[in-house]
Amino acid sequence: MSNYPRDEFDAIEEHSARHGVHRSSLDPQRRSLMPLMVVGVVALCVGLLAFFIMPKFFTTTTTPPVAEVTQSSTAAPSTTAAPATPSAAPTTAPVETPTPTPTPEPTPTTVVDKTVPVAIYNAAGVSGLAATYAGRVQADGWMVSQSANWAGQPQATSVIFYSDVEQKGNAEALSALLGIPTLLETPELGVPLAVVLGPGA
Repeated sequence: MSNYPRDEFDAIEEHSARHGVHRSSLDPQRRSLMPLMVVGVVALCVGLLAFFIMPKFFTTTTTPPVAEVTQSSTAAPSTTAAPATPSAAPTTAPVETPTPTPTPEPTPTTVVDKTVPVAIYNAAGVSGLAATYAGRVQADGWMVSQSANWAGQPQATSVIFYSDVEQKGNAEALSALLGIPTLLETPELGVPLAVVLGPGA
């Protein structure tokens, strides 16, 4: 024990952990590092959270505008393609002009000229046959130029000869009058009309 009087620094606990002049304890210094470690761990967790989670959050939030831009860009061609429809304007059907049908020309009626001389020949071998038919022809108004026997080739049936096309109408009139259907055109007889009476007349 010293001879100095006791002061406040001499009033210490018997079982105290303080040593030296400062009499500071080592345990309180170690305990003071815990809050810093806790803050460091929290800061690290926040940093990791911000690094891994925040980019995803910003990506998801900014995605809709991109989709809108894409939609607007895809929708743009539809607006430009719409004006192409006026090219399909309805076309007016061509009006068909009616084709005029030609009016048929009236066929001239056959004029029978009974002044044309008619020769009557008997080729059947029946006596008086030519004179009988000559009377019938004259009675209808025709002019008979000759009535005689046939001197040509034998005929199988009765025939009316006419010299050309102009006499065809007269030959048809004689055919209807005498009932002789066979008509032949020939200029060899030298007469415009000739009636040759064959067998059965």
